[in-house]
Amino acid sequence: MGCWWCHNPEGLFDGVEMVYNRQDCIGCGDCIAQCPQQALDISSKSVERDPHLCTSCGNCSEVCPACAHEVSGWHTTTHEVMEQIIKDMPFFDQSDGGVTFSGGEPMSQPEFLLSLLEECEKLSIHRAVDTSLYAPTALVWEVASHTDLFLCDIKHMDSQLHKHYTGVGNELILSNIKLLSNQGSAIRMRIPLIPGINDDDKNLQDTAAFISDLACGSTIDLLPYHRAARAKYSKLSFPYPGNQISPVNNSQIAHAVALFNEYGLTAQVGG
Repeated sequence: MGCWWCHNPEGLFDGVEMVYNRQDCIGCGDCIAQCPQQALDISSKSVERDPHLCTSCGNCSEVCPACAHEVSGWHTTTHEVMEQIIKDMPFFDQSDGGVTFSGGEPMSQPEFLLSLLEECEKLSIHRAVDTSLYAPTALVWEVASHTDLFLCDIKHMDSQLHKHYTGVGNELILSNIKLLSNQGSAIRMRIPLIPGINDDDKNLQDTAAFISDLACGSTIDLLPYHRAARAKYSKLSFPYPGNQISPVNNSQIAHAVALFNEYGLTAQVGG
C-alpha cells in the first residue's frame, strides 16, 4: 500500500534506503569521493543523489563527518532480532507488555514474521501484529494462530476512494477483518482521521456500522492526521503525496468521537 499520509515512507519499499539530512551537510565532499557508483554530486553545499545509480551501499554514511547521510533499514536474522527482544523481557514482565511487529507491512516478509512470532511464543512473550491486513487470507489465518493481538486500521469504507488514496481496494482488508473477528482473534481497530479524505459523516457512519457488527470489542483508536512525517520524505528525496492535507482540529476530533459513540463504540484518541 502507499497511503497519501503515510508516516513511515522508509518502509514503502523493499531493502535499505539512504537518508540525507540536508541541513547537517557541511559540503566537504568526502561522500562524493567515496561513492563507488559515482551517484553523488554537490552544488552550493548540498549533495544530490542519483537514485538510478545509488545502490544504498552506505559508504557515504560511514565517511560523512557531519552524519548528514544515514542508512535506513538493515538485513538481519531471526536470531539477531530475538537477542534484542530477550534483553527487554524484564520490562515486559513489569509492564505486562510484549513485542509489536510493525513496519511498513510485516506480512510482506511472511517467513521472517512467522519465525519471530513462533520464537516469541516459545518464551511466552505477548505478540501484537500491526498490519493493514492487505495480505492473502491463508497467510492472515496462519499468522493469527501465532498472534495475541492485531492492530488494524480502517482507512476508508468506499473501495474506489480507498484505492485512490492508498493504491489498493479495501475488499480483501474488510474480508480479513471479518475472518479474524469471527474466529475470535483479538483486534484493536484504529481509524486514521484524515481531513478531506475520510472524515465526512457518511464514511465515519459506514465505518462505525461495520465495526459495531464485529465481535472484537467496542473500543477504537482515532489517529488524527498530523504533518510530523513530512521531513522524512525530504530526507528520502520522495515527493509527499499528502502535502495539501491539513492537520485535524479539536472540533473535528470531537465530532468523530460523538459519531462513533452513537453506534455504541468508545472512541479514544491515540493508541
